Amino acid sequence: MPFIGIDIGTTYIKGAVLDLDRKRLTGIRRITAPGPIPCQSPLYHEVSPNRMIGSAATLLKELLSYAPESNGIVMCSQMHGMVLLDRLGRVRSNCITWLDQRALEPHPSGDGSYFEMLLKRVSPQSLSEVGNELCPSRPISFLFWLAERDQLPVNVIPVSLAEFVVSTLCESVPAIEFTNASGYGALNLGTMSWHREIIENLGLDCLNWPKLCNCGEITGYFPYHGNRIPMYSPIGDYQCALLGSLLGEDELSLNIATGAQVSRLTRGLVLGEYQTRPYFSGKFLNTFTHPPGGRSLDLILDLLSELALLQGLKLNDPWKFIQSAAQAVQATDLSVDLDFFSSALNKRGRISSIGSNNLKIGHIFRAAFLNMAESFHECATKLWPEQSWKNLLFSGGVAAKLDVLRKAIQAQFNAPFRIAEEDTLNGLLLLASMIARPGNSHGKLNDEVLE
Repeated sequence: MPFIGIDIGTTYIKGAVLDLDRKRLTGIRRITAPGPIPCQSPLYHEVSPNRMIGSAATLLKELLSYAPESNGIVMCSQMHGMVLLDRLGRVRSNCITWLDQRALEPHPSGDGSYFEMLLKRVSPQSLSEVGNELCPSRPISFLFWLAERDQLPVNVIPVSLAEFVVSTLCESVPAIEFTNASGYGALNLGTMSWHREIIENLGLDCLNWPKLCNCGEITGYFPYHGNRIPMYSPIGDYQCALLGSLLGEDELSLNIATGAQVSRLTRGLVLGEYQTRPYFSGKFLNTFTHPPGGRSLDLILDLLSELALLQGLKLNDPWKFIQSAAQAVQATDLSVDLDFFSSALNKRGRISSIGSNNLKIGHIFRAAFLNMAESFHECATKLWPEQSWKNLLFSGGVAAKLDVLRKAIQAQFNAPFRIAEEDTLNGLLLLASMIARPGNSHGKLNDEVLE
């Protein structure tokens, strides 16, 4: 019984044929995701909706050519992206991704940034009820920015990137599942409904907020060679990755990719000084999303590569040399703070304690990896003060690729670890298995499936 799984990521769109009978992935394919539209402001990060649809449709049709009798299509996507649609499903905006920081622009009032003005209109109680999911890179911030500039059309529907793909390909009414909905920054976790107080206080009650739906609900049918293949409600890629990695309640999750997250799984809603997101089977994830990840490391690499690139020289696998150089440095007095992207907190990263003997690639990246390890441990102790985790669970491309980074983190935690591979696709395989179970109720991932 085959299904098709699609993961719409920031860098790549990948997919596979999900063989439920043999519980394995086949025909794994990966294509480059559409890049950002050139823009004058470095704070903006938009992608062409047509290119997004074209890329997803191309990959989907290629996978269906391997499994034309597929029983369904499941999908996950990068969280926090947004597209505006009108009532007829027509596109009214570009795809705004989670890398967009336009809310940090100065507000016309002169009282701070758009994001600072947004926070002034949200009570501490409301902020807690949405799981502390307010930051500049959330759809709620994009929408507020548009509304304050009188650029927000009335009655449009804000949909996430995956819902945009599904509703467009299927010509269906968009509906959003709770793991993706939580990424908006406007989902009340106590009631599992849109947070009307926040929406009204930010002047966003003029929108048609999408219908909320459960995991496993059919939200459209994809036409293919005379068949109508059901497409199921997309889920958040972060939750999907942890689902595929079989995260246990006694494990600490360290997801390190373009961004990074530290998470703990709980059986009930436990709000605190961290972000809280819905998971499956009534469980929740307590999470920190601000630790440095791959894009912070890429900034250092971009600096070190700039002169070579100006000379037209392409570096061949620089990470192989970086790992070797960092491994050779057992200790360094160089200090690297990778907090390059926390401008919302008025902080800046830095490289300090520079000397004539340590301004070298090995020292720089050794110090960077140590800084990441310290940041992850600081977050972990806030999430799990008793520090009773049994082991670490690594997921994400950066964690899988950089052995020297994993060793630095393991030394900081002094704990065993395991590595999850192809986690989102495995998560989609589990999701499809749940959907295909006889008598399964939509919206529930049974604990025996998770085990």
